[in-house]
Amino acid sequence: MSEGAKHDPLHGKTLKAIVTELHEELGWEGLGRAINIKCFQENPSINSSLKFLRKTDWARVKVEQLWVDTFA
Repeated sequence: MSEGAKHDPLHGKTLKAIVTELHEELGWEGLGRAINIKCFQENPSINSSLKFLRKTDWARVKVEQLWVDTFA
């Protein structure tokens, strides 16, 4: 394991696992309040959120940071 991977709390985490854990912890309403993006506020689902986040780097970075702030 590389030195950076030892200290990266997201190492080995898939985007699906991150979104699922945040949804279980905060719910869609909480996610929508924490990060102001439509995929969490209007007809949210894991799959639609993943589709958006995989195409939108700035939003994925915010979701990853929220996960770190919440769980790490």
